[in-house]
Amino acid sequence: MPEYKCQTNENNKATELPLLRIGGSVQQNPHMRAFWGSTISFFLAFLGWFALAPLSLDVAYSMEICENQKYPPDEFPLRKPYLNFKNLKSEKLYCRYGKNDPDTPTDCNPVPDDIFQEKCASDTTDPACNKYDKSTLTRCVCTAGTECRGVLGNAGIASVASTIFVRVALGTLLERFGPTNVQAGLMTMAAVWVSLATAINAPWNFILIRFLIGMAGATFVTNQFWCSLMFAPNVVGTANATAAGWGNLGGGVTQIFMVVVLFQPFKEAGMDPDTAWRVSLIFPAAFCLITAVCIKLLCWDTPTAKRFHPSDTGKTQGASIWDYCEVLKDMRVVVMIFQYSACFGTELAMNNQLATHFRSYFQMKADQASTLAGCFGLMNLFARSLGGMFSDGLASKFGFRGRIWAQFLALFFEALFLFAFGSIDNTNEWYVALIVLVMFSTCVQMAEGTS
Repeated sequence: MPEYKCQTNENNKATELPLLRIGGSVQQNPHMRAFWGSTISFFLAFLGWFALAPLSLDVAYSMEICENQKYPPDEFPLRKPYLNFKNLKSEKLYCRYGKNDPDTPTDCNPVPDDIFQEKCASDTTDPACNKYDKSTLTRCVCTAGTECRGVLGNAGIASVASTIFVRVALGTLLERFGPTNVQAGLMTMAAVWVSLATAINAPWNFILIRFLIGMAGATFVTNQFWCSLMFAPNVVGTANATAAGWGNLGGGVTQIFMVVVLFQPFKEAGMDPDTAWRVSLIFPAAFCLITAVCIKLLCWDTPTAKRFHPSDTGKTQGASIWDYCEVLKDMRVVVMIFQYSACFGTELAMNNQLATHFRSYFQMKADQASTLAGCFGLMNLFARSLGGMFSDGLASKFGFRGRIWAQFLALFFEALFLFAFGSIDNTNEWYVALIVLVMFSTCVQMAEGTS
């Protein structure tokens, strides 16, 4: 048996997870190289996957799809998004004297007679003489019902849709090419697509690029498969949960990193916003490419071999499309698909939309909105593992039924807090939304951990 840095069983799989034991050659320490390779690559894949999300309003402005770009308020003062607009900072309304209908307005109320007589009889240039207060509009009006909001929503859907198909295909690809080749390939593709995102100039290529970048989300499958090859049953659950949770953390970090660390400092250094967001994307692209090279050169697929073979898992033949059909015959698998989509799918939706939601609906600055949005993903530091421990605790007392109850409770409270978060309007202070968001995110990540 080779001399490993980690304690191993008879199959050369690690029976411990020493996070800081990273020294030694690849022959001596393949286990921790695989753990950190899978974790860091998944983390950076999330960083690239959602790099555009907190910058969406600035990208929309560059594509000239904001409502006040497509329909200048001087020419189209009666657009519904304008009539319903309220500037939360100044507390002023676009309709200076209110709307002609609170629910379905068609115009603003006219200037009251007393104000007209006092200020407008001799000087019609006074702002008070205009029933429309165009100064209240933000740089990019992208509220509900606008084409801008539709484009951003469709891009978010596209970025999630692609990862579904690639994740399904990855089972076959992993058995054919091994985890290091697959992960290096996915990270290289992520680097290419993220770098090409710097050239976005229209809605069609924005949606297409987000679709292609979404393939990076399939790195989760490699993350779990690779750790399963390296760690023994007594510790593989902890290894998988930690690798996945810390990898998912990238979805929260990117909200803060892209805006607070890159975009805002670039603007303050003198770049215009259009250039700043494009330059910012170069960094996650470079990180993904560097990681791909490191995985390819520094890691092994299994504890004893550089390349994986299906026989390493006890299979006598390679994967085929019929394997998926056989799996789907089990209704428990189908139910699990829906259960996991309810938690991980929710996380992806939140990562895509939260920063834009806080910027457009709560009218927060980019750095403030991205920080609040990042708090959702930061719960991965502990909540996913907490879900696993909660499931293990109930299982020790009630068996497998305890695991079912653990997932039910996590999903139930996730739904409860999602409803609560959706009920918070922009008349509330930001910290009210943050408190509910943290509770909601904790339940989402716990539900993933119970899966």
